[in-house]
Amino acid sequence: MVSVTEVRRQKRSWPAEYKLQILTEIDAVSERGQVGEICRREGLYSSLIDAWRGQRDAGALEGLRDRRPGRKAPTAPAAELARLRARVVALEAKLATAEELVAAQGKVSALLHDLSVKSAEARETRS
Repeated sequence: MVSVTEVRRQKRSWPAEYKLQILTEIDAVSERGQVGEICRREGLYSSLIDAWRGQRDAGALEGLRDRRPGRKAPTAPAAELARLRARVVALEAKLATAEELVAAQGKVSALLHDLSVKSAEARETRS
C-alpha cells in the first residue's frame, strides 16, 4: 500500500499596507462581480475581506502601518528603568556586604574590649 503524505499549506499573512490597498480597491468598484474578480485574482476569500474590514473599522490596520514585525525595541524610559533596576540590585548587594562587615567589626570591637578589660584586671591583680 502506498502512503500519501499530506502537504499542509503554510498559514498566510498579509501586511497592513496590502490589506488596506485591497480594501480600497474593493471599495472603489461599483459592480458586485468585480469584487469577486479581485478576490479570485488575489486568491482571497470574501470572509477574509470581511475580517479585514472589521480590522480597518476598529483602527487595527492603521496601527500596524510601517511597523516591523517582532518584539518592540525598548523605549528610552523602559531602558532607563531596566538600567536603574540593575543598579538597585547591585547596590543592595553592596549594602548587604557592608552590613555584614559592620556587624563583624562590632563583634571584633566587643572582643577587643573584653580582652582589654581582662588584661587590665590581670595587671591590677599582679600589682
